[in-house]
Amino acid sequence: MSDAPGRVQPETNFTDGSGAIFSFFLERAEKDDEKMTENWKGDADGILVFTGLFSATVATFLGISLQSLTQDSQDTSAFYLARLYQLQVADNGSASVPLPPLPDPSSFSPSASAIWVNILWFLSLIISLTCALLATLLQQWARRYLRLTRPALALHKRARIRNYLKEGVDKFYLSSVVEALPGLLHASVFLFFTGLSVFL
Repeated sequence: MSDAPGRVQPETNFTDGSGAIFSFFLERAEKDDEKMTENWKGDADGILVFTGLFSATVATFLGISLQSLTQDSQDTSAFYLARLYQLQVADNGSASVPLPPLPDPSSFSPSASAIWVNILWFLSLIISLTCALLATLLQQWARRYLRLTRPALALHKRARIRNYLKEGVDKFYLSSVVEALPGLLHASVFLFFTGLSVFL
């Protein structure tokens, strides 16, 4: 804006005594930001420790339960060996020793309980790993937020930047996301124990 053609109005500076107000605002804001980010980091640390141990446990059980979705290789070998024996006896024309009936591997179908167990445990593992990813991102967001809200600028510019970033935190419900992570972990644990009850 200009008052007259060719004359640019100088940028407003805050040397009229408002510096004390911005200083007070930033002091309070920094305390609130430190408290908020420390809570974020604390929650994220606990979640990462738990999800690491829990995901390893679920993955171990999954390694066992996945075997129930495929035909046992020993049963398949026994079936085809029995068939070869019967064919050989038939060609020689000798009396065969009766063998117990063996299931045809081509007709194998996993049980409904085995399918449900694997579905529940896969969902549990996916949710647990998602929580670990979100917790890692949360730690990065907390560090970046503190760094961006403390630039080496004039007080009024720092106040504007901090207010802009805080509005972004509120707009995208980051605090609600942090509070939702333990709920997701509870859902993951519930799915795991539900699958465990079916498995046993």
